[in-house]
Amino acid sequence: MDFAELFDPEVWEKAWNEDPHGFASRMRSAGVDPVHSFDHKAEAFDRQAFSEEGIRRRNRIMGWLEEGGVRFEGASVLDVGAASGGFSVPFTERGAKVTAVEPNGPLSTLLEANNANRVQGRIHLVREPFERIDYASRGWEKAFDLVFASMCPAASNWEGIEKLIGCAAQFCYISTSAGPREHSLTTEVLPLLRKEPTETERSDMGYLMQLLFVKGYAYRSIVTREYTEREMSHEAAVAETMQELRHRYLSAEERSQDIVNDYVRRTYPNGKVAVRSGGRFGKVLIQLADERMK
Repeated sequence: MDFAELFDPEVWEKAWNEDPHGFASRMRSAGVDPVHSFDHKAEAFDRQAFSEEGIRRRNRIMGWLEEGGVRFEGASVLDVGAASGGFSVPFTERGAKVTAVEPNGPLSTLLEANNANRVQGRIHLVREPFERIDYASRGWEKAFDLVFASMCPAASNWEGIEKLIGCAAQFCYISTSAGPREHSLTTEVLPLLRKEPTETERSDMGYLMQLLFVKGYAYRSIVTREYTEREMSHEAAVAETMQELRHRYLSAEERSQDIVNDYVRRTYPNGKVAVRSGGRFGKVLIQLADERMK
């Protein structure tokens, strides 16, 4: 790449689309349908989102948004990839009117339950993949004070980013991976499978930041390391580890699962497995109406 290409957005858009380490490419390679990837773990995800740790994380992010000028009282918010409402619900509690996009069946059902338990009628739920929505004909063009997309498949290429930005009148928040995912049990079993740990990967966050810069957007960003620690059953730990392995290291091989299952039962004989997962994540708040420093 020469110096001119460093500032050529077409070069970066093409590289992102073709990068095998990008989120979208890894999901395709693993045969994972993003719409259904949480079917089996929706309830566990929901418990984590509304746990003490989940609430602390949510408050840190909302505080960071407010530092950047976001005001929730009276605001219209489009929450893309809303999951079970971990952000949609507290947005309404701060006075916002929320349109939540969540195509996954179990997660959207949990979102409705969480909304009913707290604030009636403040969340409008759309059970469609954002990628399939024609936002202009839907009347969403620049219709929302804040567009919020946290770790969402819709933000896995520049086409998706432009669509998210197109719905925003004032702010667009996007968070995504800023490096390889870390998973303690996966790291433990890699030597048994004769697999080497993944080297530092290119990340969606890198492409996002470069494209926002060369396209002239005003934004503030932060990159941090975040981890969660959970105690899981043998079955849940093996299932999650196999999913991690398929995303990054191997195809779905029965022998590999047997090796992982045997290791877990020998190493954790009490039936409980402590798993630490996380990694480096990036967050960006794009300023559209007022590009000055807050």
